[in-house]
Amino acid sequence: MTDTLTASASAVVDAPADEVFAYICRPTAHPAISGDGSVRGIVTGPEQLTGKGDRFGTRMKMYGLPYRITNTVVEFEPGKRIAWSHPGKHRWRWEVEALPDGRSTVTETFDMSPSPLKPALRLLGYPGAHQSNVERSVANVARHFAD
Repeated sequence: MTDTLTASASAVVDAPADEVFAYICRPTAHPAISGDGSVRGIVTGPEQLTGKGDRFGTRMKMYGLPYRITNTVVEFEPGKRIAWSHPGKHRWRWEVEALPDGRSTVTETFDMSPSPLKPALRLLGYPGAHQSNVERSVANVARHFAD
């Protein structure tokens, strides 16, 4: 689902919500989760993100250009929601909801509403340009638990 400021996708995961949330909160998992393949590796940060203010650095590559960026956790509800942003202020938000059958639903949302760069992001085609990325990201999380 895409609107003028967000791109979002959900998937059902064959794992309990606490396991899914723990996986998403592990920065070293993000190269495998990344739907667009832009996350190339983790440079700095904790093994597990545990609250607002936690920071982690990543090696990235977009449009053929490698770079490094530091992300800061800006939303955190244990077991349910985590979001981080970098200096551009747009957010990558993950929400996990337990299902009665022991599985869970995971949702990723790319949210550019807090960003002062909205005009430039729109010129680059965002948030729509991220729709297929968030769809692949949640599918990658589901696939991790299906193996």
